[in-house]
Amino acid sequence: MTNCALASHTTSLNCISLSEADINKSVTLLKQACLDSGFFYVIDHGISQEFMDEVFAQSKKFFDLPTDDKMKLLRNEKHRGYTPILDETLDPDHQINGDYKEGYYIGVEVHEDDPQAEKPFYGPNLWPSADILPGWRETMERYHKEALRVARAVARIIALALDLDAGFFDKPEMLGEAIATLRLLHYEGKISNPEKGVFGAGAHSDYGLITLLATDDVAGLQICKDRGAKPQVWECVAPVKGGFIVNLGDMLERWSNCIFRSTMHRVVLDGRERYSIAYFVEPSHECLVECLPTCKSETNPPKFPAVTCSAYLLQRYKDTHADLSTYGKHPS
Repeated sequence: MTNCALASHTTSLNCISLSEADINKSVTLLKQACLDSGFFYVIDHGISQEFMDEVFAQSKKFFDLPTDDKMKLLRNEKHRGYTPILDETLDPDHQINGDYKEGYYIGVEVHEDDPQAEKPFYGPNLWPSADILPGWRETMERYHKEALRVARAVARIIALALDLDAGFFDKPEMLGEAIATLRLLHYEGKISNPEKGVFGAGAHSDYGLITLLATDDVAGLQICKDRGAKPQVWECVAPVKGGFIVNLGDMLERWSNCIFRSTMHRVVLDGRERYSIAYFVEPSHECLVECLPTCKSETNPPKFPAVTCSAYLLQRYKDTHADLSTYGKHPS
């Protein structure tokens, strides 16, 4: 099932079922995962396999388009649209080029006349023409909505694991008005070479609260539980059919005062094409990310200053993406 070249072995992750009647069991499994690796599987999430297959099929249809057609939808300053191969460099200290992947960002749809569209991560999405890809937009909008429902369900278990009320993250300033971004990803059939700085995706931790990742059956994701170890030990994460690989982001690590882990991960390719669909979930723009009351004490004071979600995200995106001016003008 998995090619574990360049990693020591396949790691074992806890599996959380969203249909589990015993919430305490789910909380225990999730808490252990968040303390250990910050990665776990989520199954029984209510999104049918048929629909997941359709989303992957529609994603492939987009990436199969001619490059010129894709470049007409080049990402804008709101981080919507197409990101070409090598556009993103997640680990500049160890990569000779950018990531050998192409992507497509789809965020929360906000009409350009809406005052909310002034916010950095809100606004209209870029959509391929219905003439070229009929039904594509409708499929992606439905998936965006379904994935947010799953993310909110997972966040309720996380809240309980942090000794908070189950609805802590449901508040309007948090996931009530979330910055939720769907990102379709296609890794070209290239062989990675970490020793020479060639990666499908360079080593990084995610920026936000949580990430839901759906993948095809081609392995490639690797995690490093101890980023400070020398040498670093990388372990494979096996794909899970019909489920999500879920990981915590840096924002949740800040919120939990480093009690919960935002773990380094990367994608190492074995020469096969690989498709995945990431769904990044962050709180609202104005949400102040500061140490949770249940995660600090006299002996464990807050490790990070408070920061608004939008300010934090803007800096992280700026640090990892190529400047748009490098692409010049493309016909619209």
